[in-house]
Amino acid sequence: MAQAQKRALITGITGQDGTYLAELLLSKNYQVYGLIRGQNNPKRAMVEQLLPAVELVEGDLSDMGSLVAALEYCQPDEVYNLGAISFVALSFKQPELTGDITGLGALRLLEAIRIIDGGKGKMRFYQASTSELYGKVRETPQNELTPFHPRSPYGVAKAYAHYMTVNYRESYGIHASCGILFNHESPRRGHEFVTRKVTSMVARIKLGLQKEIPLGNLDSKRDWGFAGDYVKGMWLMLQQDEPDDYVLATGETHSIKELLDVAFKEVGIEDWSESVKQDPRFMRPAEVDLLIGDPTKAKKVLGWQSETSFEELIKMMVKGDLELESQKLAK
Repeated sequence: MAQAQKRALITGITGQDGTYLAELLLSKNYQVYGLIRGQNNPKRAMVEQLLPAVELVEGDLSDMGSLVAALEYCQPDEVYNLGAISFVALSFKQPELTGDITGLGALRLLEAIRIIDGGKGKMRFYQASTSELYGKVRETPQNELTPFHPRSPYGVAKAYAHYMTVNYRESYGIHASCGILFNHESPRRGHEFVTRKVTSMVARIKLGLQKEIPLGNLDSKRDWGFAGDYVKGMWLMLQQDEPDDYVLATGETHSIKELLDVAFKEVGIEDWSESVKQDPRFMRPAEVDLLIGDPTKAKKVLGWQSETSFEELIKMMVKGDLELESQKLAK
């Protein structure tokens, strides 16, 4: 007898992780549904063009009833909660909204699974946790047992979602796992994030469309990987017999200055000092200076590791933005 086609529901389908995860699941013959907020969502057309095989379902992480209805309709085997107010700087400006969507949104989805699944254990749940949980780090590198000390409303909301996932796993036996993902980027990253901001503006500088890049703290260090690699880890977590929490990271750290070095060098500019301006508007009220993950557990248990180097990632993004900006010029 042929095995039944698996079904997956992804929140945050319009984000970079959502699109890469959907592509991965489709390649594995899943029937994929994407939760999308509202008829007039500006990113709807992008998803429909990029992922025509994905069925979009209306729902909102702030609306419990819509989540119950979405689960009833999709009847998924796997639920991936990638939806969030995920830009750290915005979370300082809109902390209540961040708490509602990023924190309580996960709770609403877990409760909807509990109601619809009814203890049958059919629906498996993935929660997108984050390295921002560590914030003011207690040890370096950070692993699954490192204490959390978030330094932003986003990090605090994610801590709530993380522990609520653990609570539903322990209280109701839901197969619920958290992926503590360190920074992961791609040519699909939003322009508000520093990596994409740099690569898109470097492309524009190369093409003579602008002269400088305004940035905050150039000494901040992050563990940057490729989003296309990280979604494989998400999927692997839900294939395990027992749910658990895993750090996904490269195990390397790089500064904003190193990011600038690689990006400018890719367009033939060795000295970028005159092209970068430090702007106090982009300084965080509480800075996270150094994040570096220890992915040992994920490698040992899941067989997962990051496959794309930092240099390969940034070069990929610069090339993508050069192509994009060149297409705009040609119109």
